[in-house]
Amino acid sequence: MIAPADPAETFRQEAQDLLVRLEDVLLDLESNADPALIDTAFRALHTLKGSGAMFGFQDLAAFAHVVENTFDRLRKTGARPGPDLVATSLAAKDFMRQLVLDPAAAEPAIGEALLAELKRLDTVDAAPAPRAVYDIRFALPCDCLATGTNPLPLLDELRALGECELTADTDAVPPLEDLDPEQCLLRWRARLVTDKPASAIEDVFMFVLDDMELDIARVDDRPAVDAPVAPAEAPAAPAAQTAAATTTGIRVSAERIDSLMDRVGELVIAQSRLRQIAQASHDPTLRTIAEEIERLAAELRGATMGIRMIPIGQLFGRFRRVVHDLARELGKSVRLTTAGEETELDKTVIESLADPLMHLIRNAIDHGLEDAADRRAAGKPEAGTIALAARHSGAQVLISISDDGRGMNRERIRAKAVEAGLLPETGEVSDAELFGAIFAPGFSTAAQVTEVSGRGVGMDVVKRTVESLRGFIEVSSTPGAGSCITLRLPLTLAIIDGLLVRVGEGRYVIPLSSVEECVELAEGETGGTEARSFLNIRDELVPFLRLREMFAAETPPDPYQKVVIVASGEQRVGLVVDQIIGDHQTVIKSLSRLHADVASFSGATILGDGSVALILDVVNLIAAGRALEQRLKAS
Repeated sequence: MIAPADPAETFRQEAQDLLVRLEDVLLDLESNADPALIDTAFRALHTLKGSGAMFGFQDLAAFAHVVENTFDRLRKTGARPGPDLVATSLAAKDFMRQLVLDPAAAEPAIGEALLAELKRLDTVDAAPAPRAVYDIRFALPCDCLATGTNPLPLLDELRALGECELTADTDAVPPLEDLDPEQCLLRWRARLVTDKPASAIEDVFMFVLDDMELDIARVDDRPAVDAPVAPAEAPAAPAAQTAAATTTGIRVSAERIDSLMDRVGELVIAQSRLRQIAQASHDPTLRTIAEEIERLAAELRGATMGIRMIPIGQLFGRFRRVVHDLARELGKSVRLTTAGEETELDKTVIESLADPLMHLIRNAIDHGLEDAADRRAAGKPEAGTIALAARHSGAQVLISISDDGRGMNRERIRAKAVEAGLLPETGEVSDAELFGAIFAPGFSTAAQVTEVSGRGVGMDVVKRTVESLRGFIEVSSTPGAGSCITLRLPLTLAIIDGLLVRVGEGRYVIPLSSVEECVELAEGETGGTEARSFLNIRDELVPFLRLREMFAAETPPDPYQKVVIVASGEQRVGLVVDQIIGDHQTVIKSLSRLHADVASFSGATILGDGSVALILDVVNLIAAGRALEQRLKAS
């Protein structure tokens, strides 16, 4: 039996979504004081205040109310919020997040200091505006108490709008002995004198507006203050559409999705076994059923994987705040651009990428971008640009982090790499080898250590994380023009399309996304030395690895061996196999701790006959192939 949802936990989830939206709006406000953005921020704060009070988060409601007042004054006066007000509002947003997640850990002194700073920065003219009198009549749904709606916070919000006289109509309330404590049969009438528009009164009832009776009438029999009669308000313009049309959805825990994916994986394995049995059978009915189950399993696999996929824009959005805060800290002007936010990626991959991308962005701002004086001297705009982009490439996703800064200093990197024993002192070094040195543990070319970076800690973690996701990294840099780091990652970590091959008596899976082509090994090349370990493919020499030797196969080699050409970026290596069996839907199983450090394999899968096939780690095999190439060049 599934336990009923905790209302407080539901509120926390919705409040975090509101705070993310508020942060996005605040960051937009720094460069664009659009009234629609200010109105969006106000409504987010108003919702936080109202729902916080309703669910018992009183400290959050009180704090959000003060911040809301600041944006209410901005709405009414049309004033433009300055950078300091935006920065303080962002800090207030962080404090509200603390009040949502762990109210007991929030330090009141920090909240009081933030509110004091907001009031200091809020220089909007506080002269009283002409007020109006409203006659308000309303009745809440009779089951509002049973559904968790407390009328008292609504009445308090009405009183907070101005001078409010409230009366309750008890005619529908039965005698005490017949009273149902979970029913609300009261009707209210309020006379409100306020300088707020009617929309502010409607906002009080935002959460119950669809289910209640509400009548708001403006009373114009007398002015509320001794002031010149103000011209009638123009009808409010329709609110700007700041987001795409919403679609209905439900929240499902990640654990349930993972469990569903595990079941689909087991179904794919069972379907593979059924297909093998059907192929060996002469029963046409069994073959037809097996084909139908294979089709349904493929559709279910696609649908389930679709549930796991989320747009990478959700991850990109987190870095706007990082760029904003770090640029202020370093005294630099930085602009963040994004492209391909709609590109979808497995949620596990996206969760794992947050810290590596954070480190790359911080490095780009601290080391890559020059300060304003240097950029002016180089004929560049004062504001540097960090660009995040994502796109699909076959069964992979390419994520790039680029800047328009000074570029990487090749001579300094080479000198440090030679000093650390990572590169030879003489001889030619490719860009891939040179820039690969920056991912070594402890490697740094920074002249001084700062709070942001320069300790040589982090880039090796970036590389390890990307490789643990079966991806790899490419680096390019142009002196004076900037650098670009590209991460190539698989779409999903659960089920992949693979190429099943045989080496000796063992069967192995090569991820199909890494396979470029398959060729036949020329006669006479089935044995030999390292010096004969190259293929000429369209006038390009490609090193190849003899997997029989790597895996110590004892059976005689097949007379017609094949070479599977795999690629990682611009690097290509051939893998010599005895037989190419065919494509295979591969359900990835993790290796045991005993085998987790074996560099040639990234996982295992169960075949249709119940046997186990290891999944080849293409990135490490390519590295072995390039090492072979370097040994041959050196000799």
